[in-house]
Amino acid sequence: MQFFDRLQQQTEAARHSLVEIPLIQRGARGELGLEEYVAFLTQAYHHVKHTVPLLMACGSRLNEKQEWLRVAIAEYIEEETGHQEWILNDIAACGADAEAVRNGAPNLSTELMVAYAYDTIARGNPLGFFGMVHVLEGTSIQLADSAAGAIQRSLGLPDTAFSYLRSHGALDIGHVEFFKGLMNRIEAEEERQVIVHSARVFYRLYGDIFRELDTVPLPAEVA
Repeated sequence: MQFFDRLQQQTEAARHSLVEIPLIQRGARGELGLEEYVAFLTQAYHHVKHTVPLLMACGSRLNEKQEWLRVAIAEYIEEETGHQEWILNDIAACGADAEAVRNGAPNLSTELMVAYAYDTIARGNPLGFFGMVHVLEGTSIQLADSAAGAIQRSLGLPDTAFSYLRSHGALDIGHVEFFKGLMNRIEAEEERQVIVHSARVFYRLYGDIFRELDTVPLPAEVA
């Protein structure tokens, strides 16, 4: 079995736990209120803005034998640059204060996921970062496009309020194929175990972001 298939198999339970989270299920059915959608975008901004810095940090920790992977990271960086601004544009299109989001602080669960990503790269094995890539890009394909359509129909928002969800649903299909090819080149069993473990943790941490959104006060009233 190639490693990508094994990664999928060994994280199946964690992936199922994520997609069964009530807020994600409500989003897929188009049952989110405007404030909930803006709250989701707000937390997305606060972790997506770290994507490029995390990729840079990961690339800097790779060794000479992993140069092929550093080249791939450079391609990822080019693709991911500026995506946090798409989210702010979506927030503004919803009638919310994008600059308040830019200058605000993340929820605790978002902060912890980002901190774990940096710690994995700096203190552990930098390949653990690809567990986060696996979780976020795979989830986007599975949920983003369908959720965007359902939420838009429910709330009557313009297309300009869904650039983040829609672009990631379509864009990440190509990303996952690219990622699959990279993972199938990982041969060392120790490195494979690092990525599987990291993916399981990121499924939990990313899920906690959605769980917390159901427990914290909603953002200020949207115009």
